[in-house]
Amino acid sequence: MFSLIGSQLKSLLFNPVFLACISSWFCAQFIKTVIAVLYGRIHSLGELLESLIWKTGGLPSSHSALVASLATVIAFRNGLDSDIFILAFCFFMVTVRDAVGVRRSSGIQAKKINEIGKSLDEQKIIDYSSIKEVNGHTPIEVTFGCLLGIFIGFAFSLF
Repeated sequence: MFSLIGSQLKSLLFNPVFLACISSWFCAQFIKTVIAVLYGRIHSLGELLESLIWKTGGLPSSHSALVASLATVIAFRNGLDSDIFILAFCFFMVTVRDAVGVRRSSGIQAKKINEIGKSLDEQKIIDYSSIKEVNGHTPIEVTFGCLLGIFIGFAFSLF
C-alpha cells in the first residue's frame, strides 16, 4: 500500500501539468517579491517570506499565471477540443474574472470602509475595528500573469 502511495506521489511530483502550475505560481510570487523589494515595500524577513509564499495582489498575478499555465499545458497534452481543456479554460476564465473584477472591487470597498470607520472612530462616534482588505488585480497585473503562465505552460509542454 505504501509503495502504491509512494509511486503515485512520485508521478504527481514529476507530472508536467503539476510542475507547470507550481512553477508559474512560484515565478509570479518571486517576481512580485523582487518588485516589492526594489520599491522598498518589504521591511523584514517575515514580510519577505509572506510575499514569497502567500501575499495576494501585485504584478504579476500568481492566480492568473497558475491557471494560464494549467490551461496551456492541458491544451498541448490533450488538445483544444478535449473536455479537460474546456474545463481548464472555464476555470481560467472564472479565476481571471474574479481577480480583476470581484476581488479588486471588494478590496477597494474594504479600503473605503476602513477609512470611514477610522474617521468615525477618531471622532468617537463608533468603536471601529478594521476589516481585511483583499488585494485584487489591475488588468495589467492579470495580463502579465497570464502571459507568464502561458510561457511557462508552453515550456513544460515541450517535455
